[in-house]
Amino acid sequence: MNIIFLGAPGVGKGTLSHKLSGSLHYPHIATGNMLRENVIQKTTLGLEAKKFMDEGHLVPDSVVIGMVDERLSRADAKNGIILDGFPRTIAQAEELKKKIKIDIIINLQASDEIIVNRISKRRTCESCHFVYHLDFIKPNREGYCDKCSGFLIQRDDDKPEAVKKRLEVYYAKTAPLVDYYKKEHLLVNVDGSGLPDEVFALVEEVLKKKR
Repeated sequence: MNIIFLGAPGVGKGTLSHKLSGSLHYPHIATGNMLRENVIQKTTLGLEAKKFMDEGHLVPDSVVIGMVDERLSRADAKNGIILDGFPRTIAQAEELKKKIKIDIIINLQASDEIIVNRISKRRTCESCHFVYHLDFIKPNREGYCDKCSGFLIQRDDDKPEAVKKRLEVYYAKTAPLVDYYKKEHLLVNVDGSGLPDEVFALVEEVLKKKR
């Protein structure tokens, strides 16, 4: 089964994708993580992407599609995948349709207020890049990563001003995918405003009905 998690930044796509990946043993393909790795490694792709990410803009389709193409070609993506953060535009959705069959799109929904609060409380390890949350995934020692003892930082694109900009971009560029996938009869809305375990239970119910 090929699954897409759709929804605004901070609605819980990454958390739920990671948990579902462990449950179904499908690879969790997160374009945001791929981009950040390239930024950290200062690759040509990363340098190109950074200027867009820092300002809360979407990275150009050509850059993201190239990364996803490479990831889908790997052996572990043949039996099922979980896409998190892709597609983000109609153009990306059209390209994806040419490559694989999507079985279901789970559209997570939450208010802007909840989203801004969630994202602004994220903290990322500057060494191993594991993401914590001051409410949901707290480190054992404040300010330090449990996994590698690296310092926890707040990314520029997780600050409230950047989050509001990201939401504006989402509504302009990505929200049209809701209607796009409704017409394909693939989209299911899920309330993403609850605690992670509560939302995950809703997602599991949706997938049981699909199988």
